[in-house]
Amino acid sequence: AAEGAAALAVGDAGRAAVLLDEALGLWRGPALADLPGRDADPLVVRVEQRHAQARRDRFAADLALGRAAGVLAPLAALAAEQPLDEPLQALRIRALRDTGRAAEALAAYEEVRTALAERLGTDPGPALRALHADLLAEDRPAGPGDRTGALPARLTSFIGRDDELGDLAAAWGDRRLVTLTGPGGVGKTRLALEAAETYDGPVHLAELASVRDGSTVGAAVLTALGARETQLWQRPPVPDAAPKDPFADLVEHCGTRRMLLVLDNCEHVVGTAAELAQSLLTRCPGVTVLATSREPLGVPGEVVRPVGPLPVGVALRLLGERGAAARPGFSVEEDLGAAEEVCRRLDGLPLAIELAAARLRMLSVGQIAERLDDRFRLLTAGARTVLPRQQTLRAVVDWSWELLEGPERVVLRRLSVFAGGCGLAAAEAVCADRAGP
Repeated sequence: AAEGAAALAVGDAGRAAVLLDEALGLWRGPALADLPGRDADPLVVRVEQRHAQARRDRFAADLALGRAAGVLAPLAALAAEQPLDEPLQALRIRALRDTGRAAEALAAYEEVRTALAERLGTDPGPALRALHADLLAEDRPAGPGDRTGALPARLTSFIGRDDELGDLAAAWGDRRLVTLTGPGGVGKTRLALEAAETYDGPVHLAELASVRDGSTVGAAVLTALGARETQLWQRPPVPDAAPKDPFADLVEHCGTRRMLLVLDNCEHVVGTAAELAQSLLTRCPGVTVLATSREPLGVPGEVVRPVGPLPVGVALRLLGERGAAARPGFSVEEDLGAAEEVCRRLDGLPLAIELAAARLRMLSVGQIAERLDDRFRLLTAGARTVLPRQQTLRAVVDWSWELLEGPERVVLRRLSVFAGGCGLAAAEAVCADRAGP
């Protein structure tokens, strides 16, 4: 064990691993297990301390050899048994960091700090504090691991939107709030994720689609940043007491850190999302926000970038690639006219085109075009792993409809008399009066 520790100290992690494996192989269980009063015996204490150190050194050798993923689970299990063992907890935090889970590493440090404070009344030692400082260092470059942990890997190619992507990538330093707007299924989230990859710094994604109540938006974003918010039972507040700032914890966490925060799917909590964005932008100078919503947030300084339908040429590329994935050998050239009709009648909407491509397992592109008059029953073959509102075309439209207020629904019903678009004068002619629906 001593030789292994020495090899580790001089950077020979491979030799250290061999020696430490040999040392640990000599361990036969608790020292002097049958000796009365063994827990107080100095020899027992010394031997078990040496064994624990050898185990820590073996984990450290694996980390030095780039094997963090393989030791993370046993490290986490051992650390759970010994929550106050600072060297062991430091190894666990390093393993989380080295596997691209920087947010979880910060959360693990906070757990250790809290345990030490509550049970021993002390702060973490110099080694743990230095590791925490490394995690927080603003000048630490964001590596591939960080992005893997923060942004989900995309499983399909990104087609089109080159101009929009270039515009976003070229001006991160000049714009602190950019909102991508557009109808459901137009590709706002995908464009936001691709644009976030071009940001030179830490990126965090806060997915708000599952948030049901505006009051929990702040907690959802805190979780996305790796900071856990604990809800404690409290007595009812004193009536005259000033209300607590709902974003105080979030602002404190972000502080002077530099990051890009992606707020995805803000439309159903747009008011709270706007307040959150304004709080961060005005009080945390290093934070940039990229939001996706079906309407602007309405925050001063916001740059709104509408995301429109795909041009026919790009839509055909999308149909061709996704169609070939559904039916090997498919090409739009086999019936170009029908393929163009599908793209045109689906208004160049990426999600609708992908749903149509999925139907190519059973139908030809011509048969799909013939059945688009009943598109809500036809386009129901979305991926099972996406949000429910993205699995069918009807679900996309229903989500939008549910977000509308009564007068907005009246306007939409009246506009449905037009077969395909209308000008302002025509819209005023059917919607301007204040009569009922």
